[in-house]
Amino acid sequence: MRSDDESGFLARTIPAGDGLKLHVRDYAGATRNRPPVFCLPGLTRNSRDFHQLALLLSQDSLAPHRVITLDARGRGLSERDPDKSHYNLVVEAQDVLAVCAALDLRQAIFVGTSRGGLVLHMLAANRPDILKAVIFNDIGPILEKIGLADIRDYLNRDKKPANWSEATEILRENHGNAFTALGEEDWQDMARAIYASVDGKPAADYDPAIAAQMQALDLEAPIPDLWTQFQGFQDIPLMVIRGENSKLLAQSTTDEMARRHPGTIVKIANGQGHAPILHFGDIPDAIRDFISGL
Repeated sequence: MRSDDESGFLARTIPAGDGLKLHVRDYAGATRNRPPVFCLPGLTRNSRDFHQLALLLSQDSLAPHRVITLDARGRGLSERDPDKSHYNLVVEAQDVLAVCAALDLRQAIFVGTSRGGLVLHMLAANRPDILKAVIFNDIGPILEKIGLADIRDYLNRDKKPANWSEATEILRENHGNAFTALGEEDWQDMARAIYASVDGKPAADYDPAIAAQMQALDLEAPIPDLWTQFQGFQDIPLMVIRGENSKLLAQSTTDEMARRHPGTIVKIANGQGHAPILHFGDIPDAIRDFISGL
């Protein structure tokens, strides 16, 4: 993460429908009536994942966009929920709508990484009017069990780094085979995005109850698909970013998404796994190209 990872945005606190406080980063730009971009992170991730992309899009010299990034409930600086059953896609979709209402966002271009993309399926089924366009980051209506097992096993290992060097090494140990394109600084960036700094040391930045849900996942049971909800994207411009080495989003699922949604833009993140870093390589240019005509 850049040394200025705490600048370039306005920090906001917005109440969810049940009063739980949600943390939002608001990267305002001279938007000239361009639609805002709203970024939703993965299962145990947070708004810092999108910081560098948000700077690129909000400070673009030709076509700046306002960018909103959210810490979902129980993650980052958002409050932990005393009712752990609220860590579900329906409630998290309602949280997104609460933030949109508070910021008077009638429509936005949504970026959904992993779980964030599943939340977007809930919105497509119930509030497609709020979706100006959608960018899926390594997620779709079918989740591969081998990818879910990877996430579960990673959370089960739960190694706790004593310092930032160890945090970087843990990430490289867990994800190095999938993220072959990353250099040393990229791994350091990832560590700063994933871990919170507590007294100068890295610490997990999510409610342990969220990881516990995943750790208890029964992969012997059928995993329901979301093709019914996917139909809600029918009239919405769609882009799918797939990590070349992803185990969660199969190429066959990406192909089927494009078949069911003609005009879908598919971008392969070379040398990356689940989920691709969106400010890396030529991905920002692909995103800019996609949103430029919206």
